[in-house]
Amino acid sequence: MIRIERRLEQPGWLNVAVPVGSLVLAFGLSALVLVATGHDPLQTFRRLIHAAFGGQAQLTETVVSATPLAFTGLCAAVAFRMQLFNIGGEGQLYMGAIAAAAAALLLHSLPMAIVIAAMVLAGAAGGGLYALVPGFLRAFLKTNEIITSLMLNYAAALILNYLIFDSQSYWRDTTTAEAKVFPQGKMLPDSAAWPSWTLHGLGLPLGFLLAIGLAATLWFLFSRTRFGFEVKVIGDSPRAATYAGMRTRRKILAVMALSGAVAGVGGASQDGDFRHLLDPRGLQQAGYGYAGIVIAALARYNPFAVVLIAFLLGGVQNAGFTLQGADFPSGLVGVMQGLILFSALGCELLVRYRIRLASRARRPVPEAAT
Repeated sequence: MIRIERRLEQPGWLNVAVPVGSLVLAFGLSALVLVATGHDPLQTFRRLIHAAFGGQAQLTETVVSATPLAFTGLCAAVAFRMQLFNIGGEGQLYMGAIAAAAAALLLHSLPMAIVIAAMVLAGAAGGGLYALVPGFLRAFLKTNEIITSLMLNYAAALILNYLIFDSQSYWRDTTTAEAKVFPQGKMLPDSAAWPSWTLHGLGLPLGFLLAIGLAATLWFLFSRTRFGFEVKVIGDSPRAATYAGMRTRRKILAVMALSGAVAGVGGASQDGDFRHLLDPRGLQQAGYGYAGIVIAALARYNPFAVVLIAFLLGGVQNAGFTLQGADFPSGLVGVMQGLILFSALGCELLVRYRIRLASRARRPVPEAAT
C-alpha cells in the first residue's frame, strides 16, 4: 500500500534536494518528449541555456521577461503568507497599468522624476483598491477570495478592452488616422519613459530594480515587524489570533491591499519600462498574473526567492521565443515549459509530505477454519 503522511519535521537537505530533483525530472520528461518528436535533447537544451543566459544580450532579455513575473509573484506571495489565496494578480496588474497611464497623461508637463513617482503611486493605488474588493468580501461576508479574485480578472480585462476598443476614452488615441482604423492607446509622454541602466553590458530597467527593492521591503515587513508576526499567527491559527486580540478583519484588508498594490506597480512598470502606452492585447496575452502564482509557490513565499525564480522562469520564456521556428513549433516550447512547472510544483509536496510503502498485514486465520 502507498501512504502519504505529513512530515512532523522538515529536514534542511530537502530544501535543496527537492528543487534539484524536480529540475532533473523535468528535463528527463522533456528529453523523452524531444526524442518522441525527432529532436536531439542535448542540442535543444544547449540552445535553451544559451538563449536564456549565454551572453549579455540574452541576460538583458531575460531580465525584461522576469520583471513583470517578479511583481505578480510577490503579489501572490504576500497574500499566501496569511493563507489568503489572491488569484487576482492579473486583474490588479491591469488596473495598475490603467491608473499609471492616466497619471502619466495628466502630468505630462511635469519633470520626469515627479511623473515616474506619480505613476508608481497611481499603479499601487489602482491595484490595491481593486484587491480590496475580494478582501472586503472575505473579511466581512466570509466569501471565498479564490472565486472573487479570479472573476475580477475577467472584469478588469473587460474594462481594459472597453477603454481602448469600445469607447472614446481618455486613454485611447483618436488623433491619428492609423489609430482610428486600428484602436490603440495614447503614447505616453517622454517624461513617463522609465530609465534603465547598464551594468557590465547587462541592461537593468527601473522596474526590475523596484521589484528587488520591494522584495527587501516585504522581507523586512514580514520577518522583523509586529505586522508580519500577526500575519503569520493569523495564517497559522485564526482562532488563536482572535483569542489573542488580533484584529483579523483589518489584517485581511491590509494584506489584500498590499498584495494588489505590488501587482499594480507591476502594471505601472509595463507602461513606463516597456510598452509606453496602455496595451490591452499585449497585457492579456502575456498571462503574468497566473505565472506569478506558480512562482510564489515555488519560492515558498520568500520574497528574495520569488525574484530569483522569476529570473529563471523569465529565462525559460525568453529561450522559448528563441527556439521557436519551422523545425521547433511553439506548442513544443509550451510543453517543455509546462513540464518544468508541473514537475517543480509536484515535487514541492515532498517537502511537507512523505510517501511510505507498506505491505498489507495478513489477517489471522481462525482456528475453527483450520
